Amino acid sequence: MRKDFDPAQLAPNAFYHLMTATVVPRPIAWVSSTSRAGVDNLAPHSFFTVASAAPAVLQFTSVGRKDTLRNVESTRQFVVNLAPEPLFEQINATGADFPPELSEFDEAGLTREPSLKVRPPRVAESPVAFECELHSTVGFGRSTVVFGRVVHLTVNEDVLDGDHPMIERLRPLSRLGRDEWGTLGDIRDLARPTYKSS
Repeated sequence: MRKDFDPAQLAPNAFYHLMTATVVPRPIAWVSSTSRAGVDNLAPHSFFTVASAAPAVLQFTSVGRKDTLRNVESTRQFVVNLAPEPLFEQINATGADFPPELSEFDEAGLTREPSLKVRPPRVAESPVAFECELHSTVGFGRSTVVFGRVVHLTVNEDVLDGDHPMIERLRPLSRLGRDEWGTLGDIRDLARPTYKSS
């Protein structure tokens, strides 16, 4: 027996909760940006994925017009930092609705690290940072999808095996439903099969 839900018949917030509880786990783009006034913003966004590998493009969605979106539209630059499990409390803290004149770096006790090719700083405590320039945005109702062209990637050497980032060392967090977060859990290796005609 199934229960059916029609998005057209539900309040948007009600369907949002259904989607975010079932489209799981969702990786987190921990986005740093800088306002025109020079205030560094940092916020987690869990509608996040790779849009393209060649060219390298990441995408995240701002639900509502938040400081991150305003900054990116204004300066056309941002950094996507990995959200690792050891920084769980700080990542959650940067999700608060601080006023634009306050920096989440300072409020959460995080360290700025200069980026190589963009103005917004990286999170020094995060092992991975993608420096991005704005490619484009697409609006859907109250949401805006932000596409960023990756212009530089930096990875801490202690999470690498040669040039390969090791998932057990990255320990990425993910978002689930309600106030639930996911950690790495079990890892399974399984090669993708290749079809061979007879």
